[in-house]
Amino acid sequence: MQNIDYPQYQFIVEIKEKIRQAQYEALKAVNVHLINLYWELGKAISEKQTLGWGKSIVPNLSKELQKEFPSMTGFSVSNLWYMSQFYTEYQGDINLEPLVREISWSKHVIILKKCKDPQERQFYILSTKKFGWTKDVLIHQVENKTYEKYLLNQTNFDAVLPEKIKQQAYLAVKDHYSFEFLELAHEHSEYELEQALIKNIRQFLLEMGTDFTFVGNQYKLQVNDKEFRIDLLLFHRKLQSLIAIDLKIGEFEPEHKGKMEFYLSVLNDTIKLPHENPAIGIIICKSKDRTIVEYSLNTATLPIGVATYNTTNTLPEAYQALLPATTEIAQKLNNFLQDDNH
Repeated sequence: MQNIDYPQYQFIVEIKEKIRQAQYEALKAVNVHLINLYWELGKAISEKQTLGWGKSIVPNLSKELQKEFPSMTGFSVSNLWYMSQFYTEYQGDINLEPLVREISWSKHVIILKKCKDPQERQFYILSTKKFGWTKDVLIHQVENKTYEKYLLNQTNFDAVLPEKIKQQAYLAVKDHYSFEFLELAHEHSEYELEQALIKNIRQFLLEMGTDFTFVGNQYKLQVNDKEFRIDLLLFHRKLQSLIAIDLKIGEFEPEHKGKMEFYLSVLNDTIKLPHENPAIGIIICKSKDRTIVEYSLNTATLPIGVATYNTTNTLPEAYQALLPATTEIAQKLNNFLQDDNH
């Protein structure tokens, strides 16, 4: 701003922020009213179906509503059926019903269509609200099985990360990564894996998550007269943390943890900026014994996650069977809900 002194500049910035906040609150209010309307429509349709009315009521209602309210969208046959499903499946659910007004209708429809498990739906509603996911990001997260990977991820974040970034860090580090876009042979070297990821950097960053940026590969760390290199160094914008990635084409070994702790210590002391949070390490292996990983991370004092990867578009066969019990999932989601620092 030309010809404006700093106090005036600061005043104008504050006014702009107030206007943005007012716009946001207005949009939130509109969304609440719209969701309330769709909830009531869904309830009405559901009740008529319970009374034995035929399916013809929905197309008839759709036609009449579109004729009566031509400027309003949302009264298509399919959307009315989604309203009925929305009410039927969410009403009475002590976890889902309180969340129905927290996100937009279009995002609710995505979750309704793509997720059938109530706890999975709760997770995506909470995540969308907390992290401001757009529709495209939400679709990517669901198709990328972020829910399963969040529940399964093996990290020591509970013990070593501050509360303010813990939940965001859980979502940032997955338990398993799909690198099917690499078109690598089943047998490949760590160098070939790294080079393939660099050549497909856009797809790699999409698989890692929406807030990762690329810093470098074979990133050099100098300690006295010795040189060390990190396979891949990323930065997570929301976490404000450097992310060191160590690639392994074999099974996880306990010594991998010690090497990563060394990298993180050097990054924190020599590369991390004062305003940034501690660096986080991700060890990505071809396979892992979950018990060995658990014992290894028990003694780690710096934040590390251990994940696996595949080069096909399918998850390991036993993946679904590894999901924790319903009560444990509920506790994790409860912790996620109670963390209001994001």
